[in-house]
Amino acid sequence: MKKILFLLVAFSAAAFANEGGADKIALLSDNGAMVAAFSMIAAGIAIGTAALGGAIGMGSTAAATIAGTARNPGLGAKLMTTMFIALAMIEAQVIYALVIALIALYANPFVG
Repeated sequence: MKKILFLLVAFSAAAFANEGGADKIALLSDNGAMVAAFSMIAAGIAIGTAALGGAIGMGSTAAATIAGTARNPGLGAKLMTTMFIALAMIEAQVIYALVIALIALYANPFVG
């Protein structure tokens, strides 16, 4: 948890960093650069979280399939088919997160 908090603070510091001082913050927020910077951070966090959740889901799906096949080898083919369908659904959720992150980066509706 400490590592995640540290990375969040580090990315926030990079987003707020500017060379002109406090008077440029209003100028940056006017043309949408701050929104774009926060969108970049949000997209990175969203993709990282989605990939982490997908990896955990895929690992537990594969472990359950292997355990089921070990208990009853006759059901191996049926379990494998069900596992591939479940993996496709899990991966689809990660791809949806990627699409939302790409929209936030390249077609951001909040940048004027």
